[in-house]
Amino acid sequence: MSLINPFENALSQLARANDVKPFARDLLTRLSHPHREIRGYIPLTRDDGRLQMVEYYRVQHNNWRGPYKGGIRFHPDTDVNEVKALAFWMTLKCAVADLPMGGGKGGATINPKELSKAELERLSRAWMRALVDVVGPEKDVPAPDVNTTPEIMAWMADEYAQATGDTTGAVITGKPIGVGGSLGRDRATAMGGYYVWEALKDRYGLPRVCDVVIQGFGNAGQHMAALFFHDGHRVIAVSDSTGATMNTQGLDIPALVAHKNATRQVNGFTGGEDLVGSELEVSCDVLVPAALENQITRENASRLKTKMVLELANGPTTPEADDILFGAGVPVVPDILANSGGVTVSTYEWEQNKKGERWSEEEVFAKLKRSMETQAALIFAGSQELKTDLRRGAFVLALERLATHQR
Repeated sequence: MSLINPFENALSQLARANDVKPFARDLLTRLSHPHREIRGYIPLTRDDGRLQMVEYYRVQHNNWRGPYKGGIRFHPDTDVNEVKALAFWMTLKCAVADLPMGGGKGGATINPKELSKAELERLSRAWMRALVDVVGPEKDVPAPDVNTTPEIMAWMADEYAQATGDTTGAVITGKPIGVGGSLGRDRATAMGGYYVWEALKDRYGLPRVCDVVIQGFGNAGQHMAALFFHDGHRVIAVSDSTGATMNTQGLDIPALVAHKNATRQVNGFTGGEDLVGSELEVSCDVLVPAALENQITRENASRLKTKMVLELANGPTTPEADDILFGAGVPVVPDILANSGGVTVSTYEWEQNKKGERWSEEEVFAKLKRSMETQAALIFAGSQELKTDLRRGAFVLALERLATHQR
């Protein structure tokens, strides 16, 4: 568990946005508290017959704009403060993306890498059974997050259908294509982030060909690396939970993905050298945190050598680090804008399920591109008008939209 409380960071971000444009005290007070925190223990029977009690959470932060919406993470360090912060950020993110959704988040404190597939399925179905009365297409719509997959979403959707008779699949998003998932969902977070980057790069004078560093090589990190690579940029360093690899001439991303799939790590890649030291401090044009919270802090922010931070992870930069980077003239494209492509396409999936429709991938990405470009332009203009950073500009836009739905 991080020594930095992510929920305190979230509340600090809220207060800092209010500093540049004051809002009604009642609005801030209500957004500082989730509507509901649900927690308990799931009895998980292991394959050897042992019974393990697994703590689980669901935080329903706000539903003024629509059903609670947010992912489920299975991680040994997950705790209620982390989930509360993530639920809060989802409320703001859905408002930034102008979606008919609120904010929620869930999790279980467990390392899924230590579970067999059968154990993982039992855990996933038990998680849904524990929460079946408080989730639903018009109540709370979960999705994948750290260490959860489309297959896990399919198990949960099936468990919900068995319990309620609702077979639309709209209770959960991020499902496999064959059971109601949306085309494009697997790439949506990265595509959304890339559309935002394309909308902002010229405004910040970035070079035509950029050197890119990516922290985190899961779904979003891999897809983002591929987008930069195929557009002719140099991805010079990539890390995962086991280490990092670097090549100043640019890594061959398809080959690195194949290596990662074969070995489950980026270390040892023959097309690069194992990196000693922090990948965050490698000199680059674009730094993409795509891992976990609290990676860029007051301790290391001044050592960053990048022209832009593009947050694909949730909460990777602390408020103190924001101040250091803003003072140094380094724009931080905030998570609630940069990674909102995932929840945007999740909302498209929810809409398709409810209507019994299937949209083409081209239609999904065209809608996503228009949305991301629109919000990026609004946030850039707002931050310039308020003479503040992009995060506070994004928070102000979200708060303005939430204020019109307060009830």
